[in-house]
Amino acid sequence: MIDEFLTGDLSDVEEAVRKAAAAEITPRFRQLAAHEIVEKSGPHDLVTIADRSAEEHLTASLTALLPGSVVVGEEAVHADPAVYEALHGDAPVWIVDPVDGTRQFVHGDPAFCTLVALAVRGEVLASWTYAPVLDEMATAVRGAGAMLNGAPIRSGSPIPGAVLEVAMSHPDYTTPDQKRALLGLAVPSVHARPCGSAGLEYLDVARGDLDGVAFSWEHAWDHAAGLLLVTEAGGAHLTLAGDLFRIGGGNVLPFTAARDEATAHRIRDLLT
Repeated sequence: MIDEFLTGDLSDVEEAVRKAAAAEITPRFRQLAAHEIVEKSGPHDLVTIADRSAEEHLTASLTALLPGSVVVGEEAVHADPAVYEALHGDAPVWIVDPVDGTRQFVHGDPAFCTLVALAVRGEVLASWTYAPVLDEMATAVRGAGAMLNGAPIRSGSPIPGAVLEVAMSHPDYTTPDQKRALLGLAVPSVHARPCGSAGLEYLDVARGDLDGVAFSWEHAWDHAAGLLLVTEAGGAHLTLAGDLFRIGGGNVLPFTAARDEATAHRIRDLLT
């Protein structure tokens, strides 16, 4: 069933993502009332009515497109952590981050996106990264390459000898061990900065505008879509242990994704 779905016309999924954003997200951009913004774990971990409504919209539309599938969404897991266990089951799983970059969304910054990935038994098979205000739709299907607004993209490789541009987890949101690991990027050959929307950072790696990322958290909704996009564009990813990142969890952190395998190893070595 899943093979037939992936070899069919996936434009319905793209349309579902666009419709959810048009109905629930963009009308609220720069229009949020104070009571429509709520802190979860702290002042930098926000949720809005747009996040919740868009996830509900996507849950209904995506499961209708693929009968028997389930959704692991950021807001559903926040409400019931047991939902995350679906990543380890046999049913196809839609992994959804309705508004990746909620902080940017709340502050009127257009650099946010909706992330959707389709996975089975821990393997990401397709992904959609949609930045509605920026009018960018990036898609990837395992083994079929990465696209941006319908055109193929390739990550390429950094210019030899150039300073690597790397987006990383903000040190304030890391454990002491992870903070020490990220300090490995404080070398003259790397320019590291705190990340914005993870999904858009992955997109920049996939199209060669950013050399790599180094992240210290492993929520599947933040990484599943972007990791497939980077991989299908020619990039690579590694955990601190030298393994591929597993969306089901249990990774040795931090991990990196980069424009090519050599750069991924280079960043990973700096993190150890």
